[in-house]
Amino acid sequence: MDDIAAQYDAYPYPHRDPEDEKKRLITGSPSHPLEIDHFLFAGQRDWSRSFRVLVAGGGTGDALIQLAQTLTSAGKPYEITYLDLSAAARRVAEARARARGLRGIAFHTASLLDAAQYGPFDYIDCCGVLHHLPEPQLGFDALGAALADGGGIGMMVYAPYGRAGVYPLQEAFGALLQGSPRDRLRQARAIFARLPEGHPFKRNPHLGDHLEGDAGFYDLLLHGQDRPYTIRQLVETLGAAGLELVGSPQAHLYDPGPIVGDPRLIVGMDDLARMELAEKLRGTIKTHVVYAAHNAAGRVARPGPGAVPHLKGVSGSKLADVITRKGVVPVTLAGEKMELPVSAMAARCLRHVTGRANLSQIGAAAGLDPIAFNAVWAPASDELTRHGLMYYSTLLTG
Repeated sequence: MDDIAAQYDAYPYPHRDPEDEKKRLITGSPSHPLEIDHFLFAGQRDWSRSFRVLVAGGGTGDALIQLAQTLTSAGKPYEITYLDLSAAARRVAEARARARGLRGIAFHTASLLDAAQYGPFDYIDCCGVLHHLPEPQLGFDALGAALADGGGIGMMVYAPYGRAGVYPLQEAFGALLQGSPRDRLRQARAIFARLPEGHPFKRNPHLGDHLEGDAGFYDLLLHGQDRPYTIRQLVETLGAAGLELVGSPQAHLYDPGPIVGDPRLIVGMDDLARMELAEKLRGTIKTHVVYAAHNAAGRVARPGPGAVPHLKGVSGSKLADVITRKGVVPVTLAGEKMELPVSAMAARCLRHVTGRANLSQIGAAAGLDPIAFNAVWAPASDELTRHGLMYYSTLLTG
């Protein structure tokens, strides 16, 4: 653990400039409050109650700032605890919070293995950390023990197939290079420049962290502890910690149907077997972004009269215009271009999605009776939610 802390003290990752907080808010999955509500609280959390959050291994603060700023802007109460072993990374996160005037955050230079000492928590964010622990299962166990009743976790861990070429280089650099982080980085860059163009790493179009400066290169190729998980290994590790997989904003990646083609080939497979098959067939998944809880039943939001839909990255009126003009929703996700089928009648309904109107109100505004509305809305909702483009949450209605 001391070696890992030394790495991030030398090269805090990801590199962030607190001055950039004046220009942009970095958002992503997991840990946007809308997404948290959708996957862990059935889209119906009472946001008037203070939200107790742990950012475990918070690094330079992306998840922390996203959570605190979104909740502050929505006028919702929260208490956030930040833990990280790197004092340098913590200083960056603190500076970013100060630049935005965010309050309600307690910063600690500490290990996530001690999470239970600070809890319990309604929500825990842990992104890009567990796979770097010497004994990752202890980390999963510690986070599970720090959850309050009914709480949940959003996490990201590395996946092996989309990171083709990374692990042979990590092993080679680990065997060759000694000395300070800066010496190792200098030597590794020189060796990397001489790699043959046919090396699996150089042929992998899904890798780019090494292009983001010294911190990105070091984190990707010189990390001293990096253990990727297949989706089955992740589910089994969660299970050993008393946790269950709830869902993923990347659900479409784990559906083998479009690649298999013939649905008869996958009849009888359980959900995990299908996910495992899709991961192998795709070969491009480099991270698993998932939500987990002690009990997964009833956690994920479902469309119903009182459910409040939100669209990611686009207004309802603009999305409706696109569908009317093109007949589909064109999207690019993780470098993959696709066209999602959404009907013109569904576009008429999507035009009224504001993040404040519930489905009953949207159906009425579209001039549809409940039965007709459900028939139109259900397939569109399924298509958009499984691609991470729609969530249900009461965040803006209370």
